[in-house]
Amino acid sequence: MKKLLAYFAALGRRLLELRDTPHAIAGGVAIGMFIGFTPLFGLKTLLCLGLAYLLRCNPIAAVIAVSLHDVVTPFWPVLLKLEYDIGAWILGIFHELPTKSEMKGFHIQDMLKWTTFFDVGLPLLIGSLFLSTPAAILSYTGMLTFLQYREKKRANSHKEASP
Repeated sequence: MKKLLAYFAALGRRLLELRDTPHAIAGGVAIGMFIGFTPLFGLKTLLCLGLAYLLRCNPIAAVIAVSLHDVVTPFWPVLLKLEYDIGAWILGIFHELPTKSEMKGFHIQDMLKWTTFFDVGLPLLIGSLFLSTPAAILSYTGMLTFLQYREKKRANSHKEASP
């Protein structure tokens, strides 16, 4: 547990040591948080890099943020269930939020069929937007505010230090 905390602390320090504009770093963090909530396992880092490039944000900040998002790994079963329930409700699969998911007649080979994407993947992806969008907005505004405050504080300390 101690090593895990040290790992996340090191990622946080790397994020704060980046040399870029506050907007670019905050944008990268927002992209990382947004992609972190999606169920696109195995593609998250590539998606972060691509989106950061397209949106002209800091790609390193995006990759660090998606790695920091791994802190919620123990909660993935709950998050995935919530994302699926929201997505299924939005798509009209259910007319009301379900109270209990049933796994009757499920076989692991069913996961390899393309139709499974429409039954499971699409509701997960749609539902993840309802968690990832607020997380991205909050992380962007929080990081931008913090970085601008830190930049002002450094500028004021440099003014006071120079005669």
